[in-house]
Amino acid sequence: MDIKPDQIPASPYAWPHDASFSRETTALVIIDMQRDFCSPGGYLSQQGYSLAPIQALIPRIQSLLHAFRAAGFQIYHTREGHRPDLSTLSSRESFRSHNIPSGLGIGSVGPLGRLLVRGELGHDIIPELYPVEGEPVIDKPGRGAFAHTDFELLLRIRGIKNLVVAGVTTDVCVGSTMREANDRGFDCMLVEDGTQAAEEELREMTCQSVRMEGGIFGAVGRVQDVVKMLKRYER
Repeated sequence: MDIKPDQIPASPYAWPHDASFSRETTALVIIDMQRDFCSPGGYLSQQGYSLAPIQALIPRIQSLLHAFRAAGFQIYHTREGHRPDLSTLSSRESFRSHNIPSGLGIGSVGPLGRLLVRGELGHDIIPELYPVEGEPVIDKPGRGAFAHTDFELLLRIRGIKNLVVAGVTTDVCVGSTMREANDRGFDCMLVEDGTQAAEEELREMTCQSVRMEGGIFGAVGRVQDVVKMLKRYER
């Protein structure tokens, strides 16, 4: 694979495709690293999944976040959640989220407050990855970061066209955001060791789906290669 100076090694193509990696064009998007998905008592643990793989992911995303900050690149964070009156929650989504053995779903009361409800403790981003000034937080009512938000407007105004995507969960909110971005003309790189799903098989399958057909949803890279590129831009 021919890799140009402003490209990161990735599969199935060196990223970004047009070698346009720069502070002006490229941003990090950290998807849904909230207590509800990362901490005991939150939404994901109430759904019956182990948090161990996601908690193991946190240091790797920290290294990405620190590298992007040190290099002076733009960073965005997303949070999934609904209005306190649940007026953004469809009847199907409410049914789906409660359709589990515990019966606890969106809006139910848990140790971190009402699950996936804005303003509750569980809705907020974990302290290890908490945004600093200048890092917008996109509050979304669904999976993708573009649906019913101003995310695209923020990106267009800044001239961002390349997105490095990390976070949880790979097959749901991360994958949905990449598909939405792809349809809007953004070049995305999924950081395969900077994302995790409720089950490892789902993470692997999603990464493979991105690579299909020459990179149908973008490219797949690794934390160490992104950090290495960013070292060149440190201030």
